[in-house]
Amino acid sequence: MALNSVSFVWNATPKLTPPTTLNDVHSPSIYHCHHNDKLGLYDCSRSRVSSSAKWMVKSGSCRGGQSVRCVNIIQDIHCDVDDEVYMRRSLEIARKAIGHTSPNPMVGCVIVKNGEIVGEGFHPKAGQPHAEVFALREAGNLAENATAYVTLEPCNHYGRTPPCTEALVKAKVRRVVVGMVDPNPIVASKGVQRLREAGIDVTVSIEEDSCKKLNEAYIHQILTGKPLLTLRYTLSLNGCFLDQVGNGVADAGGYYSQLLQEYTAVLISPPSSSEEFEIPASKEHGAKQPLWIFLSSPDGSITIPRITDTTTKVVILTDREVVVGKRGIETVVMDELNLGNILDYCQSQGLNSVLWDVRAKLGIHEQLMKEGIEQKYLQKVVVEVLPQWSESQSGNSQTLFKSMAENLKMKSLQPRMSGQSVLLEGNL
Repeated sequence: MALNSVSFVWNATPKLTPPTTLNDVHSPSIYHCHHNDKLGLYDCSRSRVSSSAKWMVKSGSCRGGQSVRCVNIIQDIHCDVDDEVYMRRSLEIARKAIGHTSPNPMVGCVIVKNGEIVGEGFHPKAGQPHAEVFALREAGNLAENATAYVTLEPCNHYGRTPPCTEALVKAKVRRVVVGMVDPNPIVASKGVQRLREAGIDVTVSIEEDSCKKLNEAYIHQILTGKPLLTLRYTLSLNGCFLDQVGNGVADAGGYYSQLLQEYTAVLISPPSSSEEFEIPASKEHGAKQPLWIFLSSPDGSITIPRITDTTTKVVILTDREVVVGKRGIETVVMDELNLGNILDYCQSQGLNSVLWDVRAKLGIHEQLMKEGIEQKYLQKVVVEVLPQWSESQSGNSQTLFKSMAENLKMKSLQPRMSGQSVLLEGNL
């Protein structure tokens, strides 16, 4: 391709009036773009240089809704659809395995050639082939000289499956776009290095924040050695603690049903009512039910739950010998029932995310709560606010809430609705 020639490749069918010289691409320019029969403008004023310093990227979007990206590759100019578009598709595919891959991360991969997706794949569960393998299988011979988009850096070591880097090299892909570098020391940039040594062009950190969000539990476990711990509780409009969830939120599509799908374990203190607690199940399609972990009360008493879903597994953690006598429930006796030991137990079972669903009075496990705050075990909080007024007196709960407010600093707080409930979700 001549130095001043330009090629445009799309996954849609817009018509673009291209720049005609190298200077047109390097300098901030306005290109005319036809998309969906509407004339739009493409502002090529943003740019950045890749880590290999071999190309410059300029990106933007036309008013018709089509994102584009211009790439200057030393000896030729190539304009392609935004890498973000295909990476978002890879993320969408990866989410098909929500709740199934622990302790492995969720990963999606898309193979693109001449502006068309020729292969897709995701990692279904630990021990199964990785996303790149499934995508390359679907692409077949079309993978040669294609671009692979993968949400997490391809592995470069032999585990339960062969290295994905070798599969990409063998398939003769031309370019690999990586959402984020794998924090696992076994991988950590070694995959990127191997691909570059094989002559493959590698771009890193595309849609990086979304890729990190997808695998926040995996990342936290790798960096700290403990599962990600999220606290969930319910409040009334006047701030009283409630031992329930809202109407509809446990149904398919409701936030609580989705949480049960996303987390590999649920740590729960049964409600303070005398009624037998029925373990809810995620109603999401194909959901793998989490392990339910019940804690004995400080006095040693245990509320035996009622199991309705035959796939649900229950374990009771206690600091003294007890006899449950109910099929399907395991009892684990610990030297001390503290949060550190509880998380270590979850880690030993291959569980990388724990939802702490507080249904009893908060004061019952006040020491555990303080430990979670002081030791920085708590990473996220989900608060459900119900559209009702409560006359109950929260007592110790109010004191604990005040203590939490003094010690916890929320960030990335996101409000949203689920049914008639208002949700507040944020990181610590």
